[in-house]
This record gives sequence, C-alpha cells and structure tokens, in this order.
Amino acid sequence: MRFDVVTIFPEMFSAISAWGVTGRAFDQGLASIKTWNPRDFTSDTRRTVDDRAYGGGPGMVMMAKPLEDTLDAVAKDQGTQKGPVILLSPQGERFNQKMASELLDLEAVTLICGRYEAIDQRLVERRVDREISLGDFVVSGGEIPAMAVMDAVIRIIPGALGDAESAAQDSFMDGLLDCYHYTRPENYENLLVPDVLLGGHHAKIADYRRKQSLELTLKRRPDLIDRAREQGLLSSADEAYLVTLQNKTGF
Repeated sequence: MRFDVVTIFPEMFSAISAWGVTGRAFDQGLASIKTWNPRDFTSDTRRTVDDRAYGGGPGMVMMAKPLEDTLDAVAKDQGTQKGPVILLSPQGERFNQKMASELLDLEAVTLICGRYEAIDQRLVERRVDREISLGDFVVSGGEIPAMAVMDAVIRIIPGALGDAESAAQDSFMDGLLDCYHYTRPENYENLLVPDVLLGGHHAKIADYRRKQSLELTLKRRPDLIDRAREQGLLSSADEAYLVTLQNKTGF
C-alpha cells in the first residue's frame, strides 16, 4: 500500500518510517511512503504557503494554489496507482478500526496535513475526497493524526506483525475492547496472574478472555456493545453473559 503525505514538516515522518512495526513494514515493501512539501511548489523566494484570513480573525490560512500544485504532482507520480485524497481535520469523520480496514483495501491514499488555523475551503471542495478526525480535540497540525491513521492501517496489513493473531486480538477488531494481558512473573508484588491463564486449557482461556472483553467493554464503552449487537457480532453466549453482568453489577 502506498501513502503520499502532503506536509510542510516531512522530517516528522521518520518517526513512523524508521521505527517499530511500521518501519519494518516499509523495509519489507509491505507499504511505502513519500512525503510532499507544498513549499516546493511555490514561486516566491519565501516559499509562502499561508496568508491572512479574509474576514479577519486570528491565525493564518494555508493557500489553495501550493496545495493544489502539490496534489497535481502526487497524482502524476502515482500514475495508475491512485487513491482518495484525505484531509486530517477536526471537522472530519471520527476515525475507527472499521475505517482502517476500509483504507487497507486501497492501493494508495494521499493524506493532507493541515497547519495554521485552517486550509482554504476552496481547495477542500476541489480536491479532498474525505475528511478524517481522531476525535474531539485539536492538535497543532495533521502530521500526528496522519501517522496514527497510517499506523492503524499498516499493522493490519498481512505480514506486518510477527504473529497474525496479534492484530486479530486487538481492541475493536471484533467490535469490543481487548481483554487484560499478563506475562512473567506469575506473582508480582503479591498480584497474581489469573489461574485460568496458567492451566493451558485453550477453550477455557478463550472463554475467560471473551468474558473479560465483554465486561470491560460494558463497563467502559457500552456504546460499543450496542454497535456490536447491531452488527451481529455477539453470540447467544455473549448475550447471556451480558445479562448476568447487568444483573450482578447494574452496568
């Protein structure tokens, strides 16, 4: 999968291209990244990409022309390997695991990282296919959200993780939060690993983890229970256990 990233701070992306799971995925050719700096597509000596907002107000606005020229260059470089143009924006759709899986089906995606107060809306209307937000908060630019989106997609590329089951068991992959995990030693500061995890009985372990996942999700993110139910992701055993939990705890 190919990622083209439009950013005035391309150096930031070494954090995802050179380290960890994503770095290995790039090294193995499972994904590729190319950064594009809009300043390289300006004609003035100051390489200006922003200007004051019409109507006044604080902050600067990224200009449409440098961004559009950048996107033209991206499209030409992609050739037939084209994909949607996505703007990381507080006004966008809330990013989630389902969206990450949808992006995985694409050959390529172009991510625009905004800076300053905003991007000229005319560029958005002309060239952006989709806007994505990480949540109801504001950061200084789109670079960190873009890396978060890329990381979420890359880790579910087949072969990106050492064990394919790792991604399958992540939170949200089956609509629920993940269960708790433990490693050595069995006794840490008088806190013990649950006995069922030490017994080696795979069916009992799977049942324990599923129930813990249901309990954590019901307690912390009940909205995910409703969504999983709507999507048909809960079994009759799951529903019976949820009833037991609700009767016992009042969640």
